[in-house]
Amino acid sequence: MSLRNIAIIAHVDHGKTTLVDQLLAQSGLFRANEATVERAMDSNDQERERGITILAKATSVLWKGATGETRINIIDTPGHADFGGEVERILGMVDGCLLLVDAEEGVMPQTKFVLGKALKLGLRPIVVLNKVDRPHADPDRVVNDVFDLFANIGATDDQLDFPHLYASGKQGWAVAAMGDEQKDLSVIFEKIVEHVPAPKAEALVDAPFQLLSVLIESDPFLGRLLTGRVESGRATPGLAIKAMGPDGVEIERGRITKILAFRGLRRQPVEVAEAGDIVAIAGLSKATVADTLAAPEVTEALPAQPIDPPTIAITVSVNDSPLAGRDGDKVQSRVIRERLLREAESNVAVRVAETAEKDAYEVSGRGELQLGVLIETMRREGFEVSISRPRVVFQTDPDTGARLEPIEDVVIDVDDDYSGVVIEKLSARKAELKDMGPSGAGKTRLSFQSPSRSLIGYQGEFLTDTRGSGVLNRVFSHYEPYKGAIEGRRNGVLVSNSDGETASYALWNLEERGTMFVGGGEKAYQGMIIGENSRPDDLDVNPMKAKQLTNVRASGKDEAIRLTPPRRLTLEQAIAYIEEDELVEVTPKAIRLRKQVLNPSFRKKRVREA
Repeated sequence: MSLRNIAIIAHVDHGKTTLVDQLLAQSGLFRANEATVERAMDSNDQERERGITILAKATSVLWKGATGETRINIIDTPGHADFGGEVERILGMVDGCLLLVDAEEGVMPQTKFVLGKALKLGLRPIVVLNKVDRPHADPDRVVNDVFDLFANIGATDDQLDFPHLYASGKQGWAVAAMGDEQKDLSVIFEKIVEHVPAPKAEALVDAPFQLLSVLIESDPFLGRLLTGRVESGRATPGLAIKAMGPDGVEIERGRITKILAFRGLRRQPVEVAEAGDIVAIAGLSKATVADTLAAPEVTEALPAQPIDPPTIAITVSVNDSPLAGRDGDKVQSRVIRERLLREAESNVAVRVAETAEKDAYEVSGRGELQLGVLIETMRREGFEVSISRPRVVFQTDPDTGARLEPIEDVVIDVDDDYSGVVIEKLSARKAELKDMGPSGAGKTRLSFQSPSRSLIGYQGEFLTDTRGSGVLNRVFSHYEPYKGAIEGRRNGVLVSNSDGETASYALWNLEERGTMFVGGGEKAYQGMIIGENSRPDDLDVNPMKAKQLTNVRASGKDEAIRLTPPRRLTLEQAIAYIEEDELVEVTPKAIRLRKQVLNPSFRKKRVREA
């Protein structure tokens, strides 16, 4: 039986996971009467809720084609730029990739990012133009755009000679030419077998065992599971192995207790794994991502793929608000530290460091969404934490000593009527307009290069300006000299000046001051942000003030108070909304905004000192 290892890469929402569903179904993996779920590879709760892939996952199918049986190991990768670290590390264990491009949207920022990584490793992609059944699809234009992208990135002649197929992942068909019969995905399977080379490692099956770990997870029964491709030799249960760091220093020794191979959606124990196969190995307790697992006689570690550095950082600290400890059971600094370090170990794009005061932790990642997903996961596990405003990670030019900041490629699709306000807002935030043109269906496509700082907190304003119809895509590009100060939030906030439960009567009187974040009968405390002020300055207010009663007027005599529904911020919106002197209090049941210094007198003193 021959073997093929491929990754499916694309921009977010171009249909990777849906196509994998159809590939699994059409390979005969499921019984005819077996119940299947949509987006089977998105097994994580947050992936299902958000409709995006967050973690790279492996599966495999058995394809019986003209050349005989072939086992195809498929890795489904995230499309969102914030999770690019997942894509970077798994590309090293595949021999080819399917590049999916939406036949209507065309080439997008993340398409360029993942393709650049694949071409640098020498992979020869198969281009699949997905969603050709959409009404405004233009596959011919998109093929030309993809070719231009290959050329601009510096593809070799071999890579430029890429095969392309037309497909509808949702309907489950693919064709080599638009006029062909639309029946199934067999043309994709045949093209993978024909175009993707067999693993080079297959020739090293008699050499000593070596495997580079690229994914790590924990199993309640087997302990630490390390997933990677067997680069040489054979692995069998009971085999003595050692783990080496990227520098070749030995970390630990042990024995393989279990070998799990990917068979469809399940992992099955196997008695032997040969060079070229992708497997998960149990038996070690200290080895982690980028470590080499090898036979004891091996002395050199396998080279690991370098990962791009993080661009955004937040400070995570213990929740010290008056309402702390009421919802969550994991509130101690030690427990928070262990959880963050565990995340940094399994997620190579996240870095954790202690702050100078040793009372909080600086967590760096690729973007607000990635950090938001981490905090949301911790919240569901019972943690209570306080989160600071995101800030960019600056670098220093080694030659000039100048401060450098991250710059992102931003592509915006927006209705023609709203393009003017988007250009005006982003230009004020130091973004440069690079390209502008029609993208069909009454929409304009705008391409910017923008400092990452400009985009923190801009998403909500962008959706308001475009009446929810705009789509903003961004991906890290490079570092440039610091651009200077950028205007932040224009409105101040309404801050509670006392502790207690909010009163509907007080909130009704405060509505003319701005937009409320809380409703009546909710717990609040001194220093908690209860709304957005309509003016630029912060305002201390009393949201607990009840209606004064007399022996003539009872509380129910006047008309019933009708409050405007409060504006509830999601975790990502709250993190992007706050300013430098504010925090987000995150508990399993609530997301609250607050000032770092709760006492108003102390806040004024700090402002005077500043």
